[in-house]
Amino acid sequence: MTHVITEHPYFGVFVLFALTAVAFPATLMLARFVSRKLAKLDTEKLKLTIYECGPEVTKQPNTISAQFYLIALLFILFDVEIIFMFPWAIDFKLLGWFGFAEMILFILLLAIGFVYAWKKGALEWHSIK
Repeated sequence: MTHVITEHPYFGVFVLFALTAVAFPATLMLARFVSRKLAKLDTEKLKLTIYECGPEVTKQPNTISAQFYLIALLFILFDVEIIFMFPWAIDFKLLGWFGFAEMILFILLLAIGFVYAWKKGALEWHSIK
């Protein structure tokens, strides 16, 4: 064997990458373990006490409507798909009629998805009351 693998010019980079891939999760797990051991777990009474003045604090469940997440997901979905139109607009002349037909199909699929979400009521904000 005349060629040793450690003589590759990127071997050191690979070793550092491998060490980082092991050290980072290990550090996170160690920090989580230490923080859980050092944390005070009896602070619930302090959180429910009155600060200077005001009504008695009552513990209520923190409920966020799933509708919020659905609208956020739809926003991200349509926003990312609109971003795909910028490279098409830049190379519009280069792509010709084929590129135009492809983009019309893409916009049609977006419109179908939008109408479907609208008909299902995904874009209506429901009251939490």
